[in-house]
This record gives sequence, structure tokens and C-alpha cells, in this order.
Amino acid sequence: MGLTVGYIGLGKAGASMASNLPRAGFKLIVRDADPERERAFADANPNTTVASAGPDGFKDVDVLVTMLPQGRVVREVILGDHGIASHLKKGTIIIDTSSSSPFDTRSLGTDLESRDLVLIDSPVTQAHLHDTDTGDATLMVGCNDQTSFDRALPVLQAMAKYVFHMGKLGAGHAMKTLNNYISAASIVALSDALVTGQKFGLDPVQMIDVLNVGTGRNFSTTDSYQSDALPRKYASGFQLALLIKDVGIAKSVFEHEGFETEMPGLVNRYFQEAMGILKPDADHTELLKMWERRAGLELKTGQPCGDTAAAVKK
Repeated sequence: MGLTVGYIGLGKAGASMASNLPRAGFKLIVRDADPERERAFADANPNTTVASAGPDGFKDVDVLVTMLPQGRVVREVILGDHGIASHLKKGTIIIDTSSSSPFDTRSLGTDLESRDLVLIDSPVTQAHLHDTDTGDATLMVGCNDQTSFDRALPVLQAMAKYVFHMGKLGAGHAMKTLNNYISAASIVALSDALVTGQKFGLDPVQMIDVLNVGTGRNFSTTDSYQSDALPRKYASGFQLALLIKDVGIAKSVFEHEGFETEMPGLVNRYFQEAMGILKPDADHTELLKMWERRAGLELKTGQPCGDTAAAVKK
């Protein structure tokens, strides 16, 4: 395709998404805080090299993708004391796929614009983060002009099945944080229901099967709680700390827009309490342990059918 793409951040999600780019024909230059991870990725993927040391390692890229823990880190990598911005070509498009505050993103975009660099926010949502190497992810994009969006689109489409242009810069990160807030709120409601249901005498495994063919169906019932929480696998691939970060960002969006509602603060308080109980690297599905502890019970363990197999047939 003629474009050279830089990619910074080869963690679980980053490496999976980045691997789609050389398969789509892009020349890829990568960097990660872990040198061994860099080398392993470059060895495993064609048309891929590790960026040279120093801030000029991406001087030849047309598009730069970042997948980093938070917006503060993105700013430091690009504009910090050893930032790469001054070594990028004029007009380089920077696609931030991290989960960041939309307000921080807008601020960074303004600073980069003065350097003739274009920032696009394009966070990812995906049922299984470990499946993003299949290109089945969804990207929510914020971009200030159609020309820049069109230039970035081939790279975005190589990494995702669905690409939504949500609006101006920051709109992608706003959509991502609200998406994860809804997911977090549904976890709270589901955990309440499972604990209360078992206290009443219901089977929580069967409850999941019923919810999945009823109006209570949501991502937690169809996936994370069905596949990871109730079977006690706790291997969804998404850490609780990351979800808490997203809930905190969502709370700030509600506050910034002046919409007074109690739910964001309530969800945030529950999750902060969980962090005081669980390990720092706990999978987010381990939240169920906190509800069990509060209720003084242990939910029945099992693998929901995932369909209507347990229903009485006509």
C-alpha cells in the first residue's frame, strides 16, 4: 500500500491489533517498553522492524499508532523531554487507540496542530481482546477533518471490522468511556441479581441462560460472566484496573457536561472498593468475588449452556 506505519505499545491488545498491519501490506516499525517483546513481535511478523533507539525512530513513518495505558503516557511519548514529535514528518497522522480522557485528547491535538501533526483518537472495543488479531475489533474515531480521516482510513480498516467516525477530536474517546461505563453498570446490576437470585433459591447458572434469551441480556451475561466469572476462570483478558480507569473518565465526562446523575459515582465507588479487596492485576470478572463477600455466600459454579438447551421443550 506504500504507507509506512509506526506502532508504539505491544501489550496484549496492542500486539494483536498491530499484527493486522503487515498482513494488510503495510511496512511496520514498532516500539515497546519491553525490548524482548519488540524483538519477538518483529520476528513473528513479516515486513516489520524495531524502531531505532532515540526519539527519531519514527522519522520515516506516514502514520503513527499508539496503544498505551493512558493519555498522560501518550503525551509524554510524543511531547515529553524525549518525545518523538519534533522528529516526525510534517503532516504525520497520529492515531491514538489508547483509552484516554477526551479532554486530554483535545488538548494534545491542539498542541500537535501547532507542529503540523494531526491527532486522531480511535479507541477500540472488542468482545475478546485476544481476538483483535483477527481484525474483528470496532474502532470509534474522533477526527477534526474528513481529509485526515480518509488518509487514516486504510490503516484503521486493516485493524478493525467496524470503523465509526463519531465526530470531532475526542469523540472517539468519549464514546469508548461511555461504552465501558455502560458495561461496568451492567456488571453491578448482574452481580446484584445473581446474589439475590441465589438467596431466593434460584440457580445462578440457569439465571444466565434465562437472561440470555430475555431482555436482561448484555455483554456480561453472554460473555464475561458466562465464560469467565461463574466457571471461575477469570481470564477475560481485561484487567479490573483498566475498567476502573474508564469508569473514572466517564464520571469526569458526566461532570464536565453538567448532567447530574448518581449512577457514575455509585459504579465508581463499587469498583474502587473492589480494588481494595482484589489483587492489582485482577481480571475484571473477579468483581463477582466482592459481591459474594458482601452477601456472605459463594455462588454456584458452573458453565451456563449459552443457549436454550436447558429449557423444557414443547
